[in-house]
This record gives sequence, structure tokens and C-alpha cells, in this order.
Amino acid sequence: MKPYSEACDENKGPILEVLLRLYRDVQTVLEIGSGTGQHAVHFATAMPHLTWQTSDMEENHPGIRAWLREAALPNVRNPIGLDVSRAWPAGEYDAIFSANTTHIMSWPEVELMFQGVGQVLKRGGCFALYGPFNYQGGYTSESNQRFDQWLKSRDPLSGIRDFEMLDELAASNHLIFSEDVEMPVNNRILVWYRDR
Repeated sequence: MKPYSEACDENKGPILEVLLRLYRDVQTVLEIGSGTGQHAVHFATAMPHLTWQTSDMEENHPGIRAWLREAALPNVRNPIGLDVSRAWPAGEYDAIFSANTTHIMSWPEVELMFQGVGQVLKRGGCFALYGPFNYQGGYTSESNQRFDQWLKSRDPLSGIRDFEMLDELAASNHLIFSEDVEMPVNNRILVWYRDR
């Protein structure tokens, strides 16, 4: 039985609208933290011009593969094992996408993710990061504040990250900030490009 995420179903349309613009001329995409695999199937279906590489921790691979088997898309690849705290798989990508990952990681893991992105993203390549973010230490909504409190009750090392701290990390890994796209339900897509 395939895993299912209601959040993926709710946000896939608005995210795709942004990715269709950002990834118009892209050939290869690495998704960090593919989760159930739902996003990969939806996005790869709508963007047949590119190859979508799924990745996640090994324990999530069976669920991702179940979605990919059913979709049988020629342009989406079976997941590779990717743990940001270990050596990253070899390869270079035109673009990188990640959704709802930085707030479930510890800060050292977030730092390692940005380091990895800086290593495997091609020069001029696009990194799109979806999720809830804080600005100058403040929440953008009461629901985000409640969500952050819930995250920290489960894992004190997790939590909604500040845009400014993420951008500082990005800059130290050759990533230049490009845009901040407002999304439904108090989420954003932050976009960086690898410094040419």
C-alpha cells in the first residue's frame, strides 16, 4: 500500500505553478527528502522535459518506489539514499527542490544540507526550498507559531527557521538569493541560484 500525505495533495498545485516557471529550461532535478513520492510523480508528470531524481532516507524508499511504480513515468528516477549528515551521492544537477525539510531537521543538519546543495548544484542552477519560514525572528502567523511549538515539543532541535539565517548559510555555500514567493497556508518558496 502506498503512503499518502494530505499536505502533499493540498500544496502540489501551487508549488507546480512556481516550478513550471523556475524549471522551464532545466534538464535534471534532485529532490531532497522525497517523502511519500507524491510530489515527484505530480511534478515529473507536468514537466516531461526534465529528469526528476528522488532521494530520501532509506526507510522511506519503499513508499516512494510504490508511487513511482504505479505512475511508470520515464522521467522520474528511483530514490537514492541521501542523509544530509553523510557523504552525498556523486553527481551534478541543474536544479534542486526540497519541501518541508528544514523545520524537521536540527540546525547542524540544515547547515549540512546547504553545504551539500552548494556541492551538487551546477553553476547557475536553481535551488527552490518550500515551507514555513520566520523573518527577523518573528512568526508570519499564529498557526505557524502553534506549528513551531508542536515541532519543538516532539523534537527540541527542530523548528521553523529564520529566512535571514538560511540566506546567510546559502551565501556561504555559493548561493545567491533570487526571490521569495508567497504560497498558500503561510508557506513560501525561497529561491537561490548557484553563483556563476
